[in-house]
Amino acid sequence: MHIEFDNAFLRDLPGDPEAGPRVREVRGAAWSRVDPTPVAAPRLLAWSPEAAALVGLGAADAADPAFVRVFGGNALLPGMQPWAANYGGHQFGHWAGQLGDGRAISLGEARGPGGGRWELQLKGAGPTPYSRFADGRAVLRSSIREFLCSEAMHHLGIPTTRALSLVATGEAVVRDMFYDGHPRPEPGAVVCRMAPSFLRFGSWQLPASRGEAALVRQLADHALRHHFPELAGQGQGGYAEWFAQVCERTAHTVAGWMRVGFVHGVMNTDNMSILGLTLDYGPYGWIEDYDPDWTPNTTDAQGRCYRFGAQPQVAYWNAIQLAQALAPLFDEAAPLEAGLQRFRDAWARAERDTVARKLGLATCGEDDLRLFEGLRGLLQAGQVDMTLFFRGLGALDPGAPDVAPLDEAFYDPAARDAVQGPLRDWLARYAARLAGRLRHPPARVSAGCRTAPRTHAPGQPALRAAQLAGAGGHRPRRAGRPRRRAGTAGSGAPALRRPAGPRALRRPPPGVGAAPRRLLDAVVQLVTPAGGRPSR
Repeated sequence: MHIEFDNAFLRDLPGDPEAGPRVREVRGAAWSRVDPTPVAAPRLLAWSPEAAALVGLGAADAADPAFVRVFGGNALLPGMQPWAANYGGHQFGHWAGQLGDGRAISLGEARGPGGGRWELQLKGAGPTPYSRFADGRAVLRSSIREFLCSEAMHHLGIPTTRALSLVATGEAVVRDMFYDGHPRPEPGAVVCRMAPSFLRFGSWQLPASRGEAALVRQLADHALRHHFPELAGQGQGGYAEWFAQVCERTAHTVAGWMRVGFVHGVMNTDNMSILGLTLDYGPYGWIEDYDPDWTPNTTDAQGRCYRFGAQPQVAYWNAIQLAQALAPLFDEAAPLEAGLQRFRDAWARAERDTVARKLGLATCGEDDLRLFEGLRGLLQAGQVDMTLFFRGLGALDPGAPDVAPLDEAFYDPAARDAVQGPLRDWLARYAARLAGRLRHPPARVSAGCRTAPRTHAPGQPALRAAQLAGAGGHRPRRAGRPRRRAGTAGSGAPALRRPAGPRALRRPPPGVGAAPRRLLDAVVQLVTPAGGRPSR
């Protein structure tokens, strides 16, 4: 097994003079050298052939005993120089100071066969200088969730980090699964995740908060040199365009979340990728019935800072925090203000595009936005399954619009009855709007399916696997279960949908490729005892 490494992050940026996992405050440095802590019995549970190919690895490499040793944290390949990154961030709107990689250790920056740069990072590899009071480990259930969702989001067309491998450690990790004061041992695991870079908004926030302007500039120059090379060496003009592109990428990614009903759950600035990737799959979830106030994060149950409908506004607020951190690079605020405007413009374009595709229209005008906003209220009041609704809407006969074809999207008969009249009126207005602006019917159905894809594992065994993995912070809401409200979603939320709930798992989704099926099959085997059903 061979991987070529070019660790530019260590070469370009100042490091911590002390090595090792001793917890400490690290100033004037972007990283600290620390090796993964070996585990008792590493065992390869699953790997992604597609992700592996990005760094030149194949099936023969995955079968090599060295593979599980390396990606379980027990060995290093030539060229690997493990480190933990130093950064800060706002958590739930409050400045938290130094945070850093508390349970993630980067092995190195791999050069892929096509020339791409991929930072390989082990999550759950043991303590680092930024672990604070934690053990630096990860449990199997959360590791399954990250492994599966990383690759699923990629295949949904949403920018994301990738997942290379999932390794069981053979060791127990004590966690309080439901934060109810009852910790217990769970199987441990390590995920190897990949990204061109794991730089995040907080990478600039920490040195800026400490007055380390030189490090702010070094980080920016590194990012431009390796990830925005067309902007490198252009001074303030290059920095301005870079920030604007970061804002646009962020808006584009969050629009993707809203399109598929993904709720990140922990949109702290230290979890916002400078490349606009979906980063750090923690207590994420997917909306079932359309509820803009829902969050999968049990620690956010009261304030609901990061609820589904608030994600666009949170992303914009986070971009403002990045702008403040980058201020030392500019003589005036105008370039940063222009970058934030690029966020707003990108968001407006994404919203119109999503509305047009969800409604099967060739274009989206102001009337269509108002029409869609009215639909949102009905979907929330009727507790309607977003995926099934929009897939059903794509097959609606405009000449005879009726609620009956959408019955499968309702969880609660009483809620359905409450909105049936207003929804029938909305369908009539929608049918009238389609006249003269409708795509060819097959194209309308196809567009509806693409904007409301079945984002689930095909078949009941995979559902059980997802339920097992989903125990980490996301307890599925039952049909008709009362929901607490804590404010309303912002008006800037775009067209939304959610990955399928149990009733949408009756048929395999069209277009699910072989690679996602192999990943799912591997995890189903992982959680299914020999001769039995998936374990609870």
